[in-house]
Amino acid sequence: MTMSTFKKNITIALLLLGSSLTICQAQEHLYPFEEKGKYGYIDQNGKVVINGKYSFADQFYEGMAVIKENGKKGYIDQSGKVVVAPQFDEAYKFKEGFAVVKKEGKWKYIDKTGKIVIESNADYTYNFYDGTARFQKGLKFGYIDKTGKEILPPTFEAAYDFSEGLARVKTGNFKTGKWGYIDRSGKMVIPANYDDAFEFKDGMANVRVGNEARGKYGFIDKAGKWVIEAQFDKANQFSEGLASIRVGDFKTGKWGYIDKTGKIIINPKFDQAMPFSEGLASVKVGQGREGFWKYIDKNGKVVIDKDFSFPSDFKNDRAFVKIGTLKSGMSAYIDKKGTFIWQGSK
Repeated sequence: MTMSTFKKNITIALLLLGSSLTICQAQEHLYPFEEKGKYGYIDQNGKVVINGKYSFADQFYEGMAVIKENGKKGYIDQSGKVVVAPQFDEAYKFKEGFAVVKKEGKWKYIDKTGKIVIESNADYTYNFYDGTARFQKGLKFGYIDKTGKEILPPTFEAAYDFSEGLARVKTGNFKTGKWGYIDRSGKMVIPANYDDAFEFKDGMANVRVGNEARGKYGFIDKAGKWVIEAQFDKANQFSEGLASIRVGDFKTGKWGYIDKTGKIIINPKFDQAMPFSEGLASVKVGQGREGFWKYIDKNGKVVIDKDFSFPSDFKNDRAFVKIGTLKSGMSAYIDKKGTFIWQGSK
């Protein structure tokens, strides 16, 4: 899978996740919904506040959301006002005040007025994180700053966004190379010793030593020292003080949660486990199509015992879920008691 394809897949997945963002106390939290192919927005009580009239509507980020009309994408604010007219072939969320758009085959960055602030000649561009953004030329990756200046040339086989001052990059062959971490000068501050590596969060990053089938995951600090030794068959990033880990192989292994010392807090007993958000995490009980998602608290207790085919993180006390099949099931939003706030038609 190319990085471009990966980015597109992520964008498609985001359509399912529901949305909300705190702008200020005076503004409402809005969530996209879809009915009969038209998208609009509801408030936290499930009331329609922006009618379903768009062919696409994304989450709100930094007070703006991507919408699509007549085959082109633009942006609205939380009052429903079109702030940037639909004119782009591609448009992504606002991050750190800028958004990536594509028009007439060219990638650009715009501000919240729609003004073009950076013109790009890259084959693909990405959002800003920590004041820097990735770009891709051919199969190589580099980085720019917010003035559009190239701070690191496209020399990396694979590279991801900066997080907490460091970015994970791959050296050597794309298939057999190793992952390490660079700073903004391009210096490799954590040697490329890992077979897989992920972003830093709360001062720690999850990494893997060994191949995907038999390798082990652990956590390192920004000096590259082991905080939690590589011992898990899979480990995800920490969220709200806990990280989901898998004990056993991909097919039969079970998921639980550890704290930042590596101690198992919730025993591995779930078939899948997602990060905690606002005190709750979605976990899967049962394999494949026979399995369903529920929500647990930090004690591992199931607090929303309903059978969802698709879950999402809670944001501002609401989560997007699906009941029935992913393709033809019913979409809904729930609160933390599992009460349906809004339900779509089947």
